[in-house]
Amino acid sequence: MRKMSSTVKKVVCAMSGGVDSSVAALLLKNRGFQVQGVFMRNWDIADEKGYCQADHDKEDAEYACRKIGIPLQEVNFVKEYWNNVFNYLIEEYKTGYTPNPDIHCNKKIKFDLFFKYALKNLKADAVATGHYARIAQSSDLPEKGFKLLKGVDKQKDQTFFLAQIPKSSLAKCIFPVGGMTKDIVKKMAAAAGLDRIVKKRESVGICFIGRRNFQEFIDDYIEPLEGNFINVEDNEIVGKHKGKLS
Repeated sequence: MRKMSSTVKKVVCAMSGGVDSSVAALLLKNRGFQVQGVFMRNWDIADEKGYCQADHDKEDAEYACRKIGIPLQEVNFVKEYWNNVFNYLIEEYKTGYTPNPDIHCNKKIKFDLFFKYALKNLKADAVATGHYARIAQSSDLPEKGFKLLKGVDKQKDQTFFLAQIPKSSLAKCIFPVGGMTKDIVKKMAAAAGLDRIVKKRESVGICFIGRRNFQEFIDDYIEPLEGNFINVEDNEIVGKHKGKLS
């Protein structure tokens, strides 16, 4: 974890209910910071079986914060996520592009709206997340000398998903687990008694789709337009798809 200025006392840590953010909060607490956990509710629509992943993630975040000994509060960005991330994804898909919603979420929600909320409303001196990335500081670098570096764990590095966040935010960001490997993070969580979090299945893929089939999900929002798969070498039609541009 990078060395922070002595003026940094209170750190707001985004709690997802997963092991990475839980250990990030634990590390900050152990270093003597005043840590405030915040659960961001960005999507609250249940699937066809009535399962809402956000509700379960919040329960896990509450569990982790109780174990660590820090307070937790919830902030609701559902409307902003829908307008700035989900609608953007749908409109791009309609034109044939396949944007990554995690990149847009980090840019528009986590390191913009949430970041500003933490500093202004919660009076935080810095904001932390469980991302596998690092921040470097040097007087030779522009924009206050901060830049994004890859995490130590090459298999978990998340700088690709953070590439579009405002550089101005880096001065007040902390990525506590960026200098660690995933196995060490899990061992630290287990040692702290966070058994429920350690055993939790790691989330992958697009958060608002969850366990559903992507094609079935996207068909609810975009009308399929059948088209052909064409071999560019001989112009032969080799199959069909549902994503033809209108």
